[in-house]
Amino acid sequence: MSSKSKAFVSGLLEQADIVIDGSRAWDIRVNDDRVYDRVLTHGALGFGEAYMDGWWDAEAIDQLVYRILKFDLAAAVKIDLPTIWSLVRSRLVNLQRMRAFEVGERHYDLGNELYSAMLDPRMIYSCGYWKDATTLAEAQEAKLDLICRKAGLEPGMRVLDIGSGWGGLLKFAAERYGITGVGVTVSREQADYANAHRDGLPIETRLQDYLSLTGKFDRIVSVGMFEHVGARNYRAYMEKVRALLAPEGLFVLHTIGGSLSRSHGDPWAEKYIFPNGMLPSPAQLGRAIEGLFVMEDWHNFGAYYDPTLMTWLQNFEAAWPALAAAYPGKYDERFRRMWRYYLTSFAGAFRTRMIQLWQVVLSPSGVAGGYQSIR
Repeated sequence: MSSKSKAFVSGLLEQADIVIDGSRAWDIRVNDDRVYDRVLTHGALGFGEAYMDGWWDAEAIDQLVYRILKFDLAAAVKIDLPTIWSLVRSRLVNLQRMRAFEVGERHYDLGNELYSAMLDPRMIYSCGYWKDATTLAEAQEAKLDLICRKAGLEPGMRVLDIGSGWGGLLKFAAERYGITGVGVTVSREQADYANAHRDGLPIETRLQDYLSLTGKFDRIVSVGMFEHVGARNYRAYMEKVRALLAPEGLFVLHTIGGSLSRSHGDPWAEKYIFPNGMLPSPAQLGRAIEGLFVMEDWHNFGAYYDPTLMTWLQNFEAAWPALAAAYPGKYDERFRRMWRYYLTSFAGAFRTRMIQLWQVVLSPSGVAGGYQSIR
């Protein structure tokens, strides 16, 4: 370890009122002094990996990350090699198309037992709508109903869900609004679960890439999938949605987004959580829909992702002893630290409002008389 590295990192953290080996929830306890050099050479990737390896701890990582981001401490560190490589790779290779099923295999196929323990009863893995909710289940049902109302669902409509997860949205829409539906996912575990739990409703989930879809749908929804499309493919995605949507239809897009246009994701999240993931900006989304859709509504409730993630964390921690005992070779201590870091660091990022959660309603030619925004 370089003493200069330790002094530099310690001084940097003090700007955000973070103290090495301090006593507050957001202070860092250093377990291995090699962490200082690792952070300076490998940036965000090194910071996250050092936590996974037990080199540092913090009682409340969400509060720690919130302070690091709020005070923009990364700006004081030169661009690290993992970030440079992520940027170069995104420019040279269209990974989102070359490896379309990778995120399904590496993240969503981790095990339905993990997600069942962490999520609500409907298995909804996206931001809840906490406006009038007090529990995770209430927040997720409120979000599902919000999407259905924004889409203007009516009995008999044929609905497409791009990135349909474990089938919760289509099942909810079939139960409450009488629709028929098709969902597509790149996760075999999700598809198997969704089809096994459709309870005789006129819905189906396919293990299929969205670009291979054909036909027409009265309504299209997509929840938490656009983050996997990639900046190079935003326009092609919107063109495909436009081709699949009926002339008088509506498309409801639910996606995480960021304030800055980027062509790569966070190196740590790309490596361990969401391979090839990246967040769109308002400018990128605007360019993607230009000439294809009328933007009817744009709703930002990103602040609600903070309580969603923290509730998932509580559920995960409560379920951990049983998961570790039942699957000792699958869910080890390094996985636990990785998952904890994922949930808490994302919560801290949403708390800063640097990243957002958007629901955007699009129509092919504009709703006659105007669209009535629904909250």
